[in-house]
Amino acid sequence: MSDVRQPHHRRGGRAPTPPPLRRDQALFLDFDGTLVEIAAAPSLVLVPTELPHLLDELADRLDGAVAVVSGRPLDELAHILAPFAGGIVGDHGLERRYGDGNVTRRLAHPELDRFRPLVAGFAARHEGVLLEDKGGSLALHYRLAPSLAAGCHALLRQAAQASGGALMAVAGKMVIELMPRSGDKGQAITDFLADAPFRGRQPVFIGDDTTDEDGFAVVNRLGGVSVHVGGGPTIACHRLATVGEVLAWLGQGLAK
Repeated sequence: MSDVRQPHHRRGGRAPTPPPLRRDQALFLDFDGTLVEIAAAPSLVLVPTELPHLLDELADRLDGAVAVVSGRPLDELAHILAPFAGGIVGDHGLERRYGDGNVTRRLAHPELDRFRPLVAGFAARHEGVLLEDKGGSLALHYRLAPSLAAGCHALLRQAAQASGGALMAVAGKMVIELMPRSGDKGQAITDFLADAPFRGRQPVFIGDDTTDEDGFAVVNRLGGVSVHVGGGPTIACHRLATVGEVLAWLGQGLAK
């Protein structure tokens, strides 16, 4: 089995746009590349001023069944999206905030600590490579140095293989991340759906990257609505072209 998670391919023609949002659904939303445009570095992301208000209105329409599901750290997302007080999944499911304000966090895998100095040293030696240390995972961003993509991928692939299966390397858009195998957006969505106010609702998940494919797989299996943002291979059954189309679709759902 490979230690690098790869994108999935969807057979057939062009995926249709998703149907309108319904009040009996549960909404799960990725952040970067879905609700906001991807920036050169995570700290440079521009969040529309109306986004927290939009999320609050969606949560009100869906009786609280809205959660942002992201690879970013939970505390960072909570700050960026304040005053939105709904569900948040951080670090690919390793951190979770529920609608009642309760927060759960999994301890960082000890194997990750073993490779942290190696990855940090690589980033320090290569200009344009940014290390994002999330505590529970390590991400190497190379958007500012695309020629170093192969080196970033090779380093984290080797670390995943040396971990004896405890860690995996996950490739994304100009980033590769080293994380525990327990980091899975699909499992996070499944866990949310087991409890109120998500329980008994049809899931809708919108995302744009490789790490969202686990979420699409869960939603597809449950007969929900999976939506991929942008081009590229995916198992999602629907597609929206841009972040702007996502925000417009969400806004249309509020109008009904």
